[in-house]
Amino acid sequence: MYPKLFEIPIIDWPVGTYGPMLVIGFLAAITLIRHLSKNITTDPQHITNAALYSLIGGVVGARAFYVIHYFEKYQNNLIDVFRIWHGGLELLGGVIAAVTVILLYMLYHKLPIRRYLDILAIGLMLALVFGRIGCFLNGCCFGKPTDLSWAVRFPYDSFAYNSQISPNPQRNRPEPQLKLPADYLYYIDLNGKRFAKQYAVLTDIQRYQVTKGKYRCLPIHPTQLYSSAGAAVLCLILYLFWRRSKKSSGKFLTRPGSTFGLMLILYGIMRFLIEFLRDDNPFEYAWWAIYKGGTVSQNIGIYMVILGAVLLVLFQKNKPKEVQP
Repeated sequence: MYPKLFEIPIIDWPVGTYGPMLVIGFLAAITLIRHLSKNITTDPQHITNAALYSLIGGVVGARAFYVIHYFEKYQNNLIDVFRIWHGGLELLGGVIAAVTVILLYMLYHKLPIRRYLDILAIGLMLALVFGRIGCFLNGCCFGKPTDLSWAVRFPYDSFAYNSQISPNPQRNRPEPQLKLPADYLYYIDLNGKRFAKQYAVLTDIQRYQVTKGKYRCLPIHPTQLYSSAGAAVLCLILYLFWRRSKKSSGKFLTRPGSTFGLMLILYGIMRFLIEFLRDDNPFEYAWWAIYKGGTVSQNIGIYMVILGAVLLVLFQKNKPKEVQP
């Protein structure tokens, strides 16, 4: 875990590792998308513009969904809504906003939407490879405790550590996973959530116990790295699936949109399975949840699989046609 990359002098503004990893992923995806789109458009700038607008729209949408979901945290101090560097994004809002922006851009410029979506699906998986590494460095999206040899331990006062020292009724966990003595705690709120003292105010003995002793973070699944590796595999699979239609002559015989539909299915399945190993998202019992007691992401994964399957069926019914590069 390495949440802070550096701090800007004078103004003492911390620069985290998560943001730069997202930028690296975005640039890698744009480079790949521009390369793959050479046979679709003579103006690759359209790809760059669509991706840039979708990135902005995705961040705004992800933040908007988070604020709506947790509005009680912001209703007395609305300025915090704009302090996005403090965290607080929701995937569903980001995906909806980003896809909406892409569709509007392509409709406006009369571009072949399905073919662009196919290529964007490949680029999205590549971006996710780097984004999940950013999650690992930031310490979010953490996994459950495990005794596996490749398990990792996050430091004191990390997201994983703070989760382990508190009960979590939203995950049906009435007791902490790691029982920290009272003299290590700052306070306990009305919901039973425990807040550990800052590392600087701990005694030398306490510092040893929380870093090397019996009160250090329990080893957990590196689910962020599982997701990163999974995204790399999906990126390769989608690329090979997309490329299969390419003839030696350079022409394309395709069913536009099929790669995008396959991406929804494969990523939905991957996310559904990885959620069993994660320990951060609450269980969901809302009316819209297909899988009651699963997480929000698991239910979104189910909807992604259903949507992807429907799109694949619809696109396969379309008669393939040759498109000159």
